[in-house]
Amino acid sequence: MATIAVLGGGIGGLTQAYELRKTLGKKHDIIVISDSDRFEFTPSNPWLAVGWRVTDQIVVELPDLLRRHGIRFDGQGARRLHPERNAIELNDGSSVDYDYLVIATGPKLAFDEVPGLGPHGGHTQSVCKTGHAAMSHDDFEQLCADPGPVIVGAAPGASCFGPAYEYAFILDTELRKRRIRDRVPMTFVTPEPYVGHLGLEGVGDTKSLMESELRDRHIKWLTNAKITSVEDGTMHVSTVDDDGEPVKDHALPFRHSMVLPAFKGVDAVFGIEGLTNPRGFILIDEYQRNPAYPNIYSVGVCVAIPPVGPTPVPTGAPKTGYMIESMVTATTHNIRDAIDGKSPSTRATWNAVCLADFGDGGVAFVALPQIPPRNTNWASSGKWVHLAKIAYEKYFLHKVRTAKTEPYYEKAVLGMLGATRLKESSQ
Repeated sequence: MATIAVLGGGIGGLTQAYELRKTLGKKHDIIVISDSDRFEFTPSNPWLAVGWRVTDQIVVELPDLLRRHGIRFDGQGARRLHPERNAIELNDGSSVDYDYLVIATGPKLAFDEVPGLGPHGGHTQSVCKTGHAAMSHDDFEQLCADPGPVIVGAAPGASCFGPAYEYAFILDTELRKRRIRDRVPMTFVTPEPYVGHLGLEGVGDTKSLMESELRDRHIKWLTNAKITSVEDGTMHVSTVDDDGEPVKDHALPFRHSMVLPAFKGVDAVFGIEGLTNPRGFILIDEYQRNPAYPNIYSVGVCVAIPPVGPTPVPTGAPKTGYMIESMVTATTHNIRDAIDGKSPSTRATWNAVCLADFGDGGVAFVALPQIPPRNTNWASSGKWVHLAKIAYEKYFLHKVRTAKTEPYYEKAVLGMLGATRLKESSQ
C-alpha cells in the first residue's frame, strides 16, 4: 500500500485527492494536509466583497466530508517539507510520512513586497482569500456610507489579473445599483503593459474588450504602473515607458482600494534546493514531477511557470482553473504509473479557459495553449458569461460536497465557447 499526501485543500488539492481516490481505489492511503478545516471557493470572493454572497455559501467544511470518502485529513498545516526523508513536518510538531506527495498549496501572498499593501497591517483590501473578501466587504460598506475615490488593481509581479478586473466591474455594477456611482471616481492600476494583457500577452481581443469596458464604466487606468508604497488614503505609483524608464510619479487618493499582490511559494517549501525556484514555486517536468525529487508532484498556482514574455514592470503567468484540472488529471495518471512500476505517460494540456464576471456581463477567453503561438486565441463578451460563472460556482461546490471528479461542466463550457465562436464567425 502506498501513502499519497496532498499538501493543500484548495481547488487543486481537493480535486487531486478526489481523483486519486477514484483512480487508485481503496487499497492506497490518501491524506490531505491543509492549514484550514474548510474549502473556500475563491472565484466567488469578488461577489462576497460586495455583499452578493455570504461566507457560508462558498465554503465547505472538510474533516467529516473527506472522512466519509475514505480520505484522511489533517488541518494542522505544514511547517516544513523534508523531501530527503519523504516527510512533512506539521505545525503541531508531528510528522506525516509519504511515498508520493502532491504539492497544491497555492501561493503565499507577498503583500510585504510593497510597504503598506494588504489587509493585515496595510491599507488595501484583498479578494485572494475568503476571509480577506469578508474584510473587504466591511470596508466597501464604509465606502457606501461615505463615498470617495476607489483604486483597484495589481502589484508589481502579480500573475493573477482576472479577479482585479472582475472586482472593478462588479464594484461599478453594485455602486450603480445603489445610485452612488457618480460620487465614486475609480482608477485601475496595473503592471500590465496594456489593459487586457492578463500576463498572457492578451488573448484574442481582450485589449479592446477590457478598454471598452473601462471606458463605458468611466474607470480611468494606469498601465506599466508600479505601486511603490501605500499610506492611509494615498497610493504612490510610478509609471514607466516601454523601456522601463520612469515617466511619472503619482499620488492617488482613495477611500477604498483592492489590490492583488504578487505571489511567492509558501514557507514550508521556500528555499529547498532542487525543489523550488528563487520565488519558491515548485519546479516540475512535463509530467508534473519535480526533477530532483521524482516522487513529488505539483499542481496549481504553486507551480513554477516562466512569464509569457518580458514586460517593463514585472508580471507573471496566471494558472486558470481549467489548467489546474488538467494538471490534476495528469498527476493522477502518472502517480498510478509510478505505483505500477511504469514510466510516466500523461502530460497536462496547459490550456487557459477563463470566465471573467463583470456583474452584469463578462468576458470569456480561450488560449490553446496558454503560451503563444496558439492554435486557438479567442475572446468574447456578453451576459452569458455572468450566467456561466454563476453556474460554474454552483457546479464546482456540488462537486466538492459530493466528491465528484468528472469535468462535465468544464467540457460544457468548452462546448458553449465553441458554439459561441462558431456563431460569431458566421455573422
